[in-house]
Amino acid sequence: MGSKKLIVIIISSITITAIFFFSKRPKLVDVETVRIEKGEVRATVSNTRVGTVKACRRAFLAPAAGGQVAKLHVREGDSVKQNQLLMEVWNKDLKAQVKLQEFQIKANQATAEQVCQLAAVAEREARRTSLQQKYDIVSVEALDTKATDARAQRASCNASREAIAVSEANLDAAQAAVERTLVLAPFDGRVAEINVELGEYVTPSPPGIATLPAIDLLDVSCLYVSAPIDEVDAPQIKTGMSACVSLDAFAEKRCSGTVTRIAPYVLEKEKQARTVEVEVKLTDPNDIKDLLPGFSADIEVLLASKQHALKVPAEAVLENNRVLLMQADGLLEERIFKPGLANWNTVEVLSGLNVGDRVVLSVGRDGVVAGAYAREQK
Repeated sequence: MGSKKLIVIIISSITITAIFFFSKRPKLVDVETVRIEKGEVRATVSNTRVGTVKACRRAFLAPAAGGQVAKLHVREGDSVKQNQLLMEVWNKDLKAQVKLQEFQIKANQATAEQVCQLAAVAEREARRTSLQQKYDIVSVEALDTKATDARAQRASCNASREAIAVSEANLDAAQAAVERTLVLAPFDGRVAEINVELGEYVTPSPPGIATLPAIDLLDVSCLYVSAPIDEVDAPQIKTGMSACVSLDAFAEKRCSGTVTRIAPYVLEKEKQARTVEVEVKLTDPNDIKDLLPGFSADIEVLLASKQHALKVPAEAVLENNRVLLMQADGLLEERIFKPGLANWNTVEVLSGLNVGDRVVLSVGRDGVVAGAYAREQK
């Protein structure tokens, strides 16, 4: 009987000890961790609001002179060459003026030929009379008459030649009037939109009043992205820096580009952060072929990079460059490190951490604090 009591006492002691031990054991929190390693780290700057893909050259074309649309030589989507005729306003009267001036030039040339031949005859006659007067064959008055007639004929010849020049200038003016009724492509491109129909009457836009262009022409062989950068980040950006472009329309597509322009002023809009417009030109022809002006896009400008740097995920970094390390026994320890290059995803570690350290990623969870015990989430 005594031995049974002893066994009961021993079991009770073990149970009490176990209950005490487990009650004092720290509660484990589930965490996600990652081991610190070396790799490429980039310092980048991104746009604050969505950017837009634009054509390097875009022309809103309309005839310089108003009139009725007589001919449309292209359709929307057509590819055109520089100086190709796209549209023509009714101009038969102006073309008739061109022909009239061309005939006038020919008539003036014929008149000049006749008058100048007569001037040459008069000059030869004056020279012969001058020789005769030396031998007193003719009088001085006769010589004077012949010389004056020769000079008059030469003046008429010069006037006829000037008349040719005047009619040539009139021809240029008539041709310029015709050109004002024509719409030519200023560069190689593609017709994006046509806002007129045959027979419609078009007029040039009055100053200060925007109207739809007759033809919208785009040069799709050269594209760039225009995007706003926060005024705080803008001073770090320089023209010539490399940039990466991502597009909503192509989730997996990443385009290479170069910063070509930084706006010389800060854009101030009500209820919006102040920004600086930055343009990134797409440099790879393979990137351009599937893109269209108007696509939304984001830019990431590369400020600096290191190929073999110690790095930590940005989501693991707390304020004042702190991280939580998970020790072998599960204890979470706070560690301060010295940062280097950084972007939205990664922060370079200059000192304070080592390769292989287990850094906690899920720092926002309840109970994930320094001094707590944790276990790796599976």
